[in-house]
Amino acid sequence: MPPTHGQSPPERSKPTSAERRRWRQYLADEQAEAATYRYLAERRDGEERDILLALAEAEGRHEEHWRRLLGPEADKPMRPSFRNRLLGLLARRFGSVFVLALAQRAEGRSPYSDDPSATSAMAADEQIHEEVVRGLATRGRTRLSGNFRAAVFGANDGLVSNLALVMAIGATGASSTFVLFSGIAGLLAGALSMGAGEYVSVRSQRELLEASRPTQVTLSAAKSLDIDANELVLVYRARGMSREAAEHRAAERMGLYTCDCDPSLSLQPEKMQEASGEDHETVGTGIGAGLSSFCFFSSGAIIPVLPYLFGMGGLSAVVLSCVLVGIALLLTGSIVGLLSGASPLKRGLRQLGIGLGAAAVTYALGLLFGTGPL
Repeated sequence: MPPTHGQSPPERSKPTSAERRRWRQYLADEQAEAATYRYLAERRDGEERDILLALAEAEGRHEEHWRRLLGPEADKPMRPSFRNRLLGLLARRFGSVFVLALAQRAEGRSPYSDDPSATSAMAADEQIHEEVVRGLATRGRTRLSGNFRAAVFGANDGLVSNLALVMAIGATGASSTFVLFSGIAGLLAGALSMGAGEYVSVRSQRELLEASRPTQVTLSAAKSLDIDANELVLVYRARGMSREAAEHRAAERMGLYTCDCDPSLSLQPEKMQEASGEDHETVGTGIGAGLSSFCFFSSGAIIPVLPYLFGMGGLSAVVLSCVLVGIALLLTGSIVGLLSGASPLKRGLRQLGIGLGAAAVTYALGLLFGTGPL
């Protein structure tokens, strides 16, 4: 039988100093992880709060295991790992989905499965904790997915497209003033295009929802319909109701029944309006979406132009522009990696490779059609 949380692994001869130090590190990390979950729980309520407190309690059981092994040495303080100190700081300050995403990766890297000093139950706990935190992080990702997608897409579009433009113009040997003008023009053109496109997209979606919403014309027309040739049934069948349900609803509309058996087509128009309003709130407003896209694109597109804004020119400006954009691409890619539970470094390098690859193509075209050296 594998040992439980209340049982230590089989006793060995006196533990070495390296083992005792490792156990003290485990103890400090378990205390820090429990504190992180409690900090996160303070910013949530309901079911999420209960789950986070249960995770903190489980980490507390692990903490007791290491206390038993260490005996009096358990009271000797030791700092948690940098990762756990950072998680605790972020949880106290923000309590966001980013912290849960980091915690998910931390739970997935538990060393207990390879350490004979830990029980098999503790190792299994850590694997389950990863899935629990993944579920909580997924809730947060779902809540911010729309805005986050727009922010990342807009900023990266601005970074890559304007860097590619600046590289192409700069490689032709054009003056710094002309490169600066091209970069500003590219920023405005792209941002206006993004903003206008998002505005049209959201407005069109709202108009489609409006056009799809059932009207209340059946309330006024029903009384004058021919009962024997009841075309009202066709209305409800077209809205997706079965023949039986449509005939029943038509009879309600014509006053033959007094019940309101299908709330999805309620006799109360104001409730229909409220439901429609909720749909439109989810979609957002055209002006808000357009302004957001304009700002997100501009925030990325301004970075390649910064060296030229401060008077630089030639190869040094091109190199600095690439470096600044590369840092920004690494940052946005890392954020995507954190939120998706993947490796931030891999996602950052992927963003970097795509962005600089596109810029390299336009730079080569600029050299090909250029009028002189940089």
